[in-house]
Amino acid sequence: RIRIRSRLLTQRFSECNIGKPIHDFQKFQYSFNNADYPDLRKHNNCMASALTPAMYARLRDRTTPNNWTLDQCIQTGVDNPGHPFIKTVGMVAGDEESYEVFAELFDPVIKDRHNGYDPRLMKHHTDLDASKITSGVFDEHYVLSSRVRTGRSIRGLSLPPACTRSERREVEHVVVTALSGLKGDLAGRYYSLGEMTDREQQQLIDEHFLFDKPVSPLLTAAGMARDWPDARGIWHNNEKNFLIWVNEEDHTRIISMEKGGNMKRVFDRFCRGLKQVEQLIQERGWEFMWNERLGYILTCPSNLGTGLRAGVHIRLPLLSRDPRFKRILDNLRLQKRGTGGVDTAATGDTIDISNLDRLGRSEVELVQMVVDGVNYLIECEKRLERGQDIKIPGPISQFRK
Repeated sequence: RIRIRSRLLTQRFSECNIGKPIHDFQKFQYSFNNADYPDLRKHNNCMASALTPAMYARLRDRTTPNNWTLDQCIQTGVDNPGHPFIKTVGMVAGDEESYEVFAELFDPVIKDRHNGYDPRLMKHHTDLDASKITSGVFDEHYVLSSRVRTGRSIRGLSLPPACTRSERREVEHVVVTALSGLKGDLAGRYYSLGEMTDREQQQLIDEHFLFDKPVSPLLTAAGMARDWPDARGIWHNNEKNFLIWVNEEDHTRIISMEKGGNMKRVFDRFCRGLKQVEQLIQERGWEFMWNERLGYILTCPSNLGTGLRAGVHIRLPLLSRDPRFKRILDNLRLQKRGTGGVDTAATGDTIDISNLDRLGRSEVELVQMVVDGVNYLIECEKRLERGQDIKIPGPISQFRK
């Protein structure tokens, strides 16, 4: 009876999946023997592309020293299939060791997300010398604001999807204590979310200083919204152009930003602040998670390496409507977002343009790519204003091997 029922189920599955890729059907057939294997046939994320029933069987009973499991890594990708035309990552790390214990899955996901970077064969390099940036001041008729951010994780403590309340509070204590040592134009103070009114929080969110409340299914399914807003907050300097978020998606998000188009100055402040923060952390006996294969370790594989996103809010009313715009961005290794960040809509003709890559290039290389790319977009917009044609640039190579 069991064999007959299995044949009937297989026959029905075949009939209702005519025209679908045969490898998905074969995966599903193979997973009949593994009752816990997730159904990923409708998913468009890197995890779903890489995971197989055999791999799942090999990894499912492994745990990191903090008892983080494969199922916990992939749950956010199982619960959120992704968009048909936008491929998401589909998994997170619970601690630094996740990337080693579950490397069989993380490595192909990283290679997929980072355009061929192979963590088994390649090494990541860091460069925070802002003096190397050239032509870093944009035409402010087009560029409204400039911003550079990254993330950093405290070694020895679980990442936000897995951390306990005590670990989260320890992160806050370590970071806030260290930040009290910042001097000069970087000096400021810490504001705990738990001590803010709803109105104060919303004002900071509207001004793009503070992270939004954790309503994204990607965050909630990964467990990053637990105990909200316990031990979360924002630190900023007196000018509000150097900020640090504490315990959102990562232990810290370090941000330099200002109105206008002076990306070189924004990046210089970013590099100075980041170096000082790391030194202050180390003076207190802690260090950031880092290794030579993956660079700086963060919660989402998409942010490995530099963790850096250098972006501008820019007005491109003509170019943004041109059918060649997407290909131009792709070839320049740039991505477009709404003015409120990922998964938001653009406001009028203003869009957010930033680097697509994080891993395999240094901070200086990525910021210079943004500078060169944004200047090219501005020149295209000016040519369209004059009624002239524009050219699609050749594709930029991804990284040095």
